[in-house]
Parts: sequence; C-alpha cells; structure tokens
Amino acid sequence: MTDTAVAAEVVFPGEDHLAHNYHPLPVSVSHGEGAWVTDVEGKRYLDLLSAYSALNFGHGHPAILAAAHRQLDRLTLTSRAFHNDQLGPFAEALASLCGKDMVLPMNTGAEAVETGIKVARAWGYRVKGAAEGRAKIIVADGNFHGRTTTIVSFSDDPTAREGFGPFTPGFVRVPFGDSEAIRAAIDDDTVAVLVEPIQGEAGVIIPPDGYLREIRAITAERNVLFIADEIQSGLARVGTTFACDREGVVPDMYLLGKALGGGVLPVSAVAANADVLGVIRPGEHGSTFGGNPLAAAVGLQVVSMLATGEFQERARTLGEHLSEKLHALVGHGVTAVRVAGLWAGVDIDPARGTGREVAEKLLERGVLVKDTHGQTVRIAPPIVVRATELDWAVEQLHLVLGD
Repeated sequence: MTDTAVAAEVVFPGEDHLAHNYHPLPVSVSHGEGAWVTDVEGKRYLDLLSAYSALNFGHGHPAILAAAHRQLDRLTLTSRAFHNDQLGPFAEALASLCGKDMVLPMNTGAEAVETGIKVARAWGYRVKGAAEGRAKIIVADGNFHGRTTTIVSFSDDPTAREGFGPFTPGFVRVPFGDSEAIRAAIDDDTVAVLVEPIQGEAGVIIPPDGYLREIRAITAERNVLFIADEIQSGLARVGTTFACDREGVVPDMYLLGKALGGGVLPVSAVAANADVLGVIRPGEHGSTFGGNPLAAAVGLQVVSMLATGEFQERARTLGEHLSEKLHALVGHGVTAVRVAGLWAGVDIDPARGTGREVAEKLLERGVLVKDTHGQTVRIAPPIVVRATELDWAVEQLHLVLGD
C-alpha cells in the first residue's frame, strides 16, 4: 500500500473531511501537560517532538497559559490599524533578547521567512543599490524554510516542489556547510545569505564548526545580509537562546517563530536593526493578525522566561545526557546520531526498518517521535522533560531496535 493510500484512510471521526497534506501517526491526542500527552482512549505518551519545537516549554505551561487567559478577558485583536497596549512591550522585549533595534511581528514561521525575503530585497535596492528586479539570495541545499510557493522555489525536496511551479526566481543554492561555496556565489546582485544554523527537517544536520562565523565574515566583507532562520533551532532548543550563539555569531536578521507562541498560538517575527528593517514603509507589508494583543501578551511571557537563561541551561545539560544515551545505540540499530542541546537526529539502520516504522513501534510503547527523509527519527522533547523520562524513552528505542 502506498503512503498516499495510507494517508487517505479514515482513522478518526471527521478525518475524511481533511485534506491529505499530512501523514500523521495513528493517534488522536486530547490532553497535554508538560512533556506528556493523553489520547482519546486515555493512553499517555511522552512527547519527543514538541510540535517541531513549537512546544519548547511543554504542554500547558502555567505561566504562558496565565498570560493568555489574562489577555483573553481584555482584548484579542485590533489589527495593525490601531496600536494595542501589548505590542510595544513585546517588541521592546524581543528586540532586546535578540540584541536588535526592531522587530516585525507576523504569525507563522513561513510568514517570517517571506517577510525576511521582502525586507532583504528592499534593503538590497534601497540601501545597497542593487539593480531593480535582480536581487539574489543565497540558500543552502537541504533547506527547509516553509511551504509557500516562494519558499519551495528554492527547496530541493521533490515532494515540496513537484506540481507547484512556476517558481519564484532570485535564489541560488549552494551546499550546506560550505562557506567557500557561498563566497564564490556572491556577485553584485546578491543581497542576502539565508540559512538554518542547524537544518531541522533535513534530520538535525549540524554544520562544521566555524561555518556560521565564516558566513558572518563573508557577508560583512561583501555587504550582504546574513539571515538566520532560527524558527526551529532558536529560543533555547539547542542549549543557547539562538543556535547562532553556539559560534558567538550575530546575524543581520533573525527569523523567529514556533516556540515564540509558547505552544498556545502562532507567533512569529523578524528581528533586525533599524538600518535593515527600517526600509519597510507603511502599506508595503502587513498582516491582520500579526502583532495582535493576545499573541503579543503570550510572546512577551515567552521572552521573559527566556531572559532568565533557565531553559537554555536546562536544554544544554539535558542535551548532554541525551547525547550520551543515544550515542550508546550507534552500532545497535543506529548508524549515526547528531545532537545539539535537546534536539537530535537518529539515523536508523535500514536492516531494522524505516524511520516511519520505528516511529510507529515507539508509538505502541508510549513514545511520540516523527521520521524524516526515510531513515531518520527526530527527537525534540519539551525542555521541561526529566532526565529519567529521557532514559525511559531511549530504552524504548533500544527495545524497538531489537538489540
């Protein structure tokens, strides 16, 4: 049976009315608390996916829920036609966390990427002096920045691209981890380099040490913006506030999302200095829900939690613990492991099954993970997870692999 046929099966009530753009695991979740969720039949599962890092602080974090409840009783939406009393404090706090002057709030991660692309092009024309209509942005092979038509235009994933052209021009792909390829690709029309500091969808691919520092040096030398997509890698996931912090690098622009909404609602943002974000003029870009007071109140709470450094340190120490446990499986049904903080890519030996098959077997044992690119299982637990829970989850993986 093909994946398409499996995805088209009706497993839960109402599923026949859903477009088949996902192939979910056969579980229907009804409750969540911390690192655990409960399905409609009352079975509990340890969540090792965290909604692709949107739930860095776990399910139903009390401080985040309290901020949302307070704001729900006051004001939820005005549009940006008016100011609201939550947006300014949120923008100030997030800009400070990023070490930048300004933020441009949106909703989803893909919107943040689209916004970053528009800002980079406008900066290229209005500040750098690039020829109108010729701006180019360098991206990396294996990238995942979203699934809008512009973003899939520079993807090399056939599933994301096939059947969705014509594609948006203006992008040049080079190998991920190869800074010299970036240097060689820059010309007079280049306005930005856009990369994930660690590639999540590709399987938690960590570039060689020094890669981000070299990008920073090259882009500064050639007057090109360095844009870091930290939507999955940022906000404490890898043991630092941003993955760029692992190399002591500050890009010209951060693209943020997922965990910024605290697992409560979609919140995203672009953060940059005024000489970059200041190029956008009234009416050129916007969103009815972007920067709404409910999102701003939740985002402000998230930023305040990140400002303490508690979650970054927890992800770092627990990540070291997880790394040790996972690396012990190499040669025992696992061919390779990549770990950055509480984020891991585990490559499954094909002799033991596919990543999907391993995920389904872990589901039966009460552990939620998701496969990617055939043989890789991604692990990204909420940062509130306990070390003993990680130990138990790795033991379930060991049992599933049968070695």
